[in-house]
Amino acid sequence: MGDGVEVRKALVGVGVGGMLLSGLMALLVIGTYSAAAGLMGGVAGGKPTGLAKGAVPAKYKALVQKWGTLCPAISPSLLAAQLYQESGWSPSAESPAEAQGIAQFIPGTWATHGIDGDKDGDRDVWDPQDAIPSAASYDCALAGYVDDVPGDPTNNMLAAYNAGAYRVIQYSGVPPYEETQNYVSVIRKLEKSFAASKGRVDPSKQAAGAISYAQEKLGTPYLWGGDGTSADGGRFDCSGLTKAAYASVDVELPRVASKQWNTGPHPGRDELLPGDLVFFANDLEDPTSIRHVGIYVGGGYMIDAPYTGSEIRFDPIDSPDYFGATRPTGG
Repeated sequence: MGDGVEVRKALVGVGVGGMLLSGLMALLVIGTYSAAAGLMGGVAGGKPTGLAKGAVPAKYKALVQKWGTLCPAISPSLLAAQLYQESGWSPSAESPAEAQGIAQFIPGTWATHGIDGDKDGDRDVWDPQDAIPSAASYDCALAGYVDDVPGDPTNNMLAAYNAGAYRVIQYSGVPPYEETQNYVSVIRKLEKSFAASKGRVDPSKQAAGAISYAQEKLGTPYLWGGDGTSADGGRFDCSGLTKAAYASVDVELPRVASKQWNTGPHPGRDELLPGDLVFFANDLEDPTSIRHVGIYVGGGYMIDAPYTGSEIRFDPIDSPDYFGATRPTGG
């Protein structure tokens, strides 16, 4: 959602200039299909290593990088995905089930598995300096408990984190609980968003359709919280537009911009392709401060719904608050 003070100037509104740029969209759409066809077979392989730039808040990055290598069942990107799924990086998070802190330990589990990560003489579930190392340590302990269970060891470890090691052993793998299966699936998909990929990021096959949808909305008035429904008069805010554009090609995105950041891998500025989501933030070291999103169309421009009083239009992406990009993936 992207209301607030305008921080960049529009290239055009929706007059003659907008019509000329709209005419170029057909070429961009065709070019996106061509790019996807040409690159799908030429992406460098290899297992992702490290953390993607900007994926983890700067104050936690070193901890996640260090403790994410504690045992073979985890990685920095997996640990980051798990912490994000558990608390959204909030060290004060508390669930109705009394799960506490950034890693969402329940008191009984913390009493057994919490460690003094920062060596200051106490074990504080509310302190990320203790809770993040404890999450990694607990993951590795669980991986050991289910080491002999058939199947993917990381999936089994995550299932044990959610449902308990006994249930994973009982069912010889991820147990048939919808909550646990969803937990494993979501974290494994999020893992890709937090990982620094080797080589080029795969292009999105659905990008052209998303661009086409956004192009058709050029000139539509902005509405804070707008999803484009009839109740909204067909109007959108920034993340409402990107969500609807990708929903039109069967890719479901979260509702708000900061959550859309974690829906795929993160291409660099020099790797952008039409269809990528581009993000803008108040703090360039903290993805939770993301406040605006648009759909990249090439040539340094995006289609976006900027703020109250404006219309969906073309805007340049290069500005001091440019945070990065995401290439959304299905699922």
